[in-house]
Amino acid sequence: MREKSLAVLVPRSEAQRTLHRARRLGLLDLSRKTVSREGYVEVPVTGPLPGLEVHHQEAPDFYDRNPELADLLADSISPGERELLPKGWSILGKVIIVKIDPQIESLKARIGEALLEIYPRCSSVLLDRGVAGPFREPDREVIAGSAKTETVHREDGVVFKLDPAKVMFSAGNLQERMRMGRLGGGETVVDMFAGIGYFTLPMAVHSRPKKIIAIEINPVAYGYLAENVRLNGVDGIVVPVHGDCDLVTPRAVADRVVMGYVGTTDQYLDAAIAALRAGGALHYHQTVPEKLYPRKLEEDLAGAGERAGRSVKIERSARVKKYSPGILHAVVDARVDGAE
Repeated sequence: MREKSLAVLVPRSEAQRTLHRARRLGLLDLSRKTVSREGYVEVPVTGPLPGLEVHHQEAPDFYDRNPELADLLADSISPGERELLPKGWSILGKVIIVKIDPQIESLKARIGEALLEIYPRCSSVLLDRGVAGPFREPDREVIAGSAKTETVHREDGVVFKLDPAKVMFSAGNLQERMRMGRLGGGETVVDMFAGIGYFTLPMAVHSRPKKIIAIEINPVAYGYLAENVRLNGVDGIVVPVHGDCDLVTPRAVADRVVMGYVGTTDQYLDAAIAALRAGGALHYHQTVPEKLYPRKLEEDLAGAGERAGRSVKIERSARVKKYSPGILHAVVDARVDGAE
């Protein structure tokens, strides 16, 4: 037994949640596999996980070391090209999504094939060039593997079916999705810009609100939203609505409104506040220059409250992730009272 082969033993039903928690805290040992033990799972960790007993594994199961991308391409690229190779990528189901420096885009096919060699369980590699259009659709190209990119991504006990070549899914929003899974119990929730169910599904699966009205305008994303509601068995909780949030958001029905969209979210604040009952909670996502965080977002909310004649109290501001150089994706939680 290796000296540092530590693990926490949890019921199988808690394995995924514990894995995500350990990864989020930087305590997951990526050199070892989870091991099943008679209805329980040993989650490999590098140190104590708060609230759980840690023990030494008797028979740890180590991964074989994956080859490095640069090593696989070493014989066919120059030292300068090697320096520009991507350092990271994301995996959704069986699809790898990678950004490639435009200076070495001519190597995209070789990079894609190398990634499939590193991750043989995956079937496709998509080159990600960002988002475009009013629906914020991904600009992505298959550079290796199968042209069929529809997949199923499982995360924190939730099933997301999607085609990452056609709809967005940000791996960087994991912590916020998990947080939504702890909110909304027994409430009526309106999820504006619901997408394929990024925030709706964790909330419906884990917190069991009374109702979630999930609004999405993109027809492709809406189709996956409706299917994911069925796949997760939350038909009795989630009501998918296909339409423009500015036109179809209901008024004065919600205990909580989620605005999980960035770029032009501020243009929909009036509709969001109108949807809330007195004392309701609002989660406002938006991009903002780092030097203006959180002041600019709080000013957006204050202005919308003033227009509606309602008081808005800021309860929490948080950075979700880095969006682009100098720009944050952030979220502000607020409480909106009745008319003043």
